[in-house]
Amino acid sequence: MTLSSPLLLVVGLLVTAALAWVAVVSARRRTAALTAAGVAVPGGRRAYLGLGLTISGVAVLAVATAGPAAMVPVPRTAGTVILAMDVSNSMGADDVAPTRLAAAQRAARAFVAAQPGSVDIGVVAFEQGALTTARPDADHSIALAAIGRLKLTGGTSLGTAITASLSAITGKPVALGRDDAEAPDIGYWPSATIVMISDGQNQGADVERAATVAQRAGVHIHTVGVGTEAGATVKVDGYNLQTSLDKDMLTLIARTTGGAYHPASDAARLDGIADTIDLRLTVSDEPLPLAGGLIGLALALLTAGAALTVLRSGRVI
Repeated sequence: MTLSSPLLLVVGLLVTAALAWVAVVSARRRTAALTAAGVAVPGGRRAYLGLGLTISGVAVLAVATAGPAAMVPVPRTAGTVILAMDVSNSMGADDVAPTRLAAAQRAARAFVAAQPGSVDIGVVAFEQGALTTARPDADHSIALAAIGRLKLTGGTSLGTAITASLSAITGKPVALGRDDAEAPDIGYWPSATIVMISDGQNQGADVERAATVAQRAGVHIHTVGVGTEAGATVKVDGYNLQTSLDKDMLTLIARTTGGAYHPASDAARLDGIADTIDLRLTVSDEPLPLAGGLIGLALALLTAGAALTVLRSGRVI
């Protein structure tokens, strides 16, 4: 059990202890006075049952004011989606207005907004390397904030994007060996999906091997192509470079893993990706507030105590 305000519990228990001490002292003095006067004390311990119930009610109320909560296991269905966002310099091209990166961010935000709360969403930004900028979480505002922070830099390695996304899914580093025989076995993760948003330009190797690792793990990769096949010129380090959409590369990645290729202009159809995720049953501990039930119990004890006191003595205390 957890308490939101432990200090209130301490104060409440001190007040309860003080009331109990006063009640005991008063009862002893009353009993001594009646005995000295030669009057029999009626009822014995039963005479103080009402007062005991009243003090018990105050004690329970003190616990309730501290905001107690019990952690209870709650089952829910959940899946994981990693948004792999291309932030290489080629994404600064303006063949998709205003830029490819801005269009990618717009598509990613629309996708996140369409997902149910049962889907955990993470974000991986990739260029020549890759970095998990938001770990998978049911709080989608974290993913949206990460998407908004993306900046252009470096070249592009789609293979690194895939392995980094798999690392975010499994929670442990995923790296490729020197040959196919050393392809890592990362387990089976059918409840996870990677959505790669890129222009498909690739300067790294091992794209097919990385996609095969995802396929063996049951992870589908859906690709979103941003850009045009005609392309555009982008300035990098003072040089003008021609860049265009590599639809074939993105289609290859998607088909290898059982996913699908989507053009950015058709990004609205990404909403249906959540339906392809094999949601798993997970159990997480969630707080269950106990204050309401304890307040009800306290009122019942206080009412019973007052009623017994009135019936016995004709007064509340």
